[in-house]
Amino acid sequence: MNLGWTTSIFVLLAAVAGSSTPASTGAHRQRAKKTESSHTWTQVGRASWYGRDRFQGRPTASGEPFDRTLLTCAHPTLPIGSLIKVTNLTNHRSIMVRVNDRGPIAPGRIVDLSYAAAHALGFRRIGVERVRLERIEGAQMAQVDWPEATQEPVPGR
Repeated sequence: MNLGWTTSIFVLLAAVAGSSTPASTGAHRQRAKKTESSHTWTQVGRASWYGRDRFQGRPTASGEPFDRTLLTCAHPTLPIGSLIKVTNLTNHRSIMVRVNDRGPIAPGRIVDLSYAAAHALGFRRIGVERVRLERIEGAQMAQVDWPEATQEPVPGR
């Protein structure tokens, strides 16, 4: 009888272990899918730039005056103040810009960049370029390197 009792316990443990293994694997797979599906917001399309003298100093949607020398942009839906990594898909240059205005006005465009942003991305003369936008948020924001904010002031400048 002792052998029967041991065999019964072994069969029961094997059944429980066998039935819990797929469940835990399935739960792990679900977590992995959730992690994979929680991705950074991105958008691909055509960008243009604005910043001729007629816009300089005018209020943006954020209320701050437009400054074509800053790395800013106009986007129709992202919250004002959002940080976006913009990559020129032709030459693969990337920069960080801050949303401070609404737009773009021209149809078929996903973002209007400041003159400085277009210049940094290498399409100031072209006027329109294909780009990828990636919203930077949470912990990523702490890793953004803003060199002008960390450089010591140069005497005499």
